[in-house]
Amino acid sequence: MNVTRIAPPIAPLPETPAAAAPAPRGASFANVLQDSLSQVNALQNEADRAIESLATGGPATLHDTMLAVEKAELSFKLMMQVRNKIVEAYQEILRMQV
Repeated sequence: MNVTRIAPPIAPLPETPAAAAPAPRGASFANVLQDSLSQVNALQNEADRAIESLATGGPATLHDTMLAVEKAELSFKLMMQVRNKIVEAYQEILRMQV
């Protein structure tokens, strides 16, 4: 049985340069955390621009807008989970007997 493609293969989504590159040696935890927060903020801003473009009749499509919103939402949820773990670790350190 011969199966042919109906449409050309879908190209993978481009990765953000900061997300693809590992943190350089000697980078402090604060710098890594700050970079992560700025990436989440950039995704939130991108989603806001996509929503605005869709609402004003710009070149954005519903599909692209929903992808941008979901990416921003997932990155925000991940950031919140990391924040919760950091707070838990800090509280555990405070409870330690010295």
